[in-house]
Amino acid sequence: MTRDSVRSAYVSRPDLPLDHVTPYDRFALSDIAMERLLVTGEHRNELMAYFGANEYRDLARLARVAAGTPVAAATARVIIVPGIMGSQLGHVRKPPLPNDILWVDPIDIGIGRLTALGLPGRANIVSLGVVLYSYLKLKLHLRAAGFAVCFHDYDWRLGVDELGRAFAERLRAEPADRLAIVAHSMGGLVSRAALAVPGADKVERVLLLGSPNFGSFAPVQAVRGTYAVVRKIARLVGNASAESLASAVFNTFPSLYHMLPAASCSGGTDLFDADEWPRSGPQPNPELLEAARTLQSKLAPPDERFAAIVGVGQETVTSVRRRTDDFVYTVTRHGDGTVPAISAALPGAQTHYVPVAHSDLTRDRLVAAAVVDLLRKGSTRRLATKWSSASVAEARITDKQLRRTHVQKVDWAALEPEERRIFLQSLNEPPKLQLRVPTRLRARQASRSHSRHR
Repeated sequence: MTRDSVRSAYVSRPDLPLDHVTPYDRFALSDIAMERLLVTGEHRNELMAYFGANEYRDLARLARVAAGTPVAAATARVIIVPGIMGSQLGHVRKPPLPNDILWVDPIDIGIGRLTALGLPGRANIVSLGVVLYSYLKLKLHLRAAGFAVCFHDYDWRLGVDELGRAFAERLRAEPADRLAIVAHSMGGLVSRAALAVPGADKVERVLLLGSPNFGSFAPVQAVRGTYAVVRKIARLVGNASAESLASAVFNTFPSLYHMLPAASCSGGTDLFDADEWPRSGPQPNPELLEAARTLQSKLAPPDERFAAIVGVGQETVTSVRRRTDDFVYTVTRHGDGTVPAISAALPGAQTHYVPVAHSDLTRDRLVAAAVVDLLRKGSTRRLATKWSSASVAEARITDKQLRRTHVQKVDWAALEPEERRIFLQSLNEPPKLQLRVPTRLRARQASRSHSRHR
């Protein structure tokens, strides 16, 4: 993916034909095809540019080990379920043309094609495999441990209940007698929705990695056009703002509404009530809000099959309140950067804690080793089973302040390959804030310290 090839994709077809092919379309390989390239060393330079040199070396080593490891007898077939935005979306095209990737193809996004993802849409958008950077490493870790592993990608724009029904059909059709699910983020909700449908008796383990069981504030910010992913994507589109993309595209996704925080996790704000939202800026869809209220009743409750791995110690929005015509978010270190710990922990499920960020839960070596333990024997000693944070530091930031971030447009064709890689791989990275102990708590701590030394 040289700079000239990226630039030619802009210049040669400015009329946005449906059959135009970008380097990102040609590079959207299946996990099986990518594993073969990693084993053989073919296209090494291109893959190093895509993954980064260190990541490529790790993946190539894992792929060779996995290729030489037979599937262990008497093990369940593992299905990895990605999170929201973790599956590629686009159009199927007949060979020899590659499929037309829209999410996430920065060239197509830059020329305005992201709007085709808005719902309801006339475009025949389908899921076209997982985002390999995020999920291939976990698959290879499990395959190298002797498990048969596959992915369940899906159209993450749709509602969790609808996606759950489709996944339930997949589970019933699986020829394996024993199944296990390893689900990341929203994939955990999809899995729980599937298990609420009769006929999933073959599933014997359900591992949730950073799943927003009681919601996350990332969807709130996505609807408001202030989420980092939305704002960074908007930088690629010359004639669009994050707010216009939120209104025309992201606010139409039922999945976002299904992941809004419950009042118990949002500081008491009822985010399913349209009247609780500020009147300025992008607005939620009242019908989708109301429909999302009942999602919890459509999710399977945890039982002895369930285990949750919860990321902690990262700067995470953990509450929100409305102030005049704005949302004010409180940021603490009580979560994985995207999902608050209180939401990822699922009462009734075995719970483990690890100081790893949300996007890295599927790429962390220690987490992968713990997942192997849990799949094999239902327990692990690698991760803590209890967590309590002594940190009371926090920061507050408003939608108004977030709208001042990520505003400068990006000329994708002018970026070096390494700059493009970093841009795509850091889409979900939240803004860096300086957390401080609030004045009221500093005074209380000082008083306690003084009392102890009297």
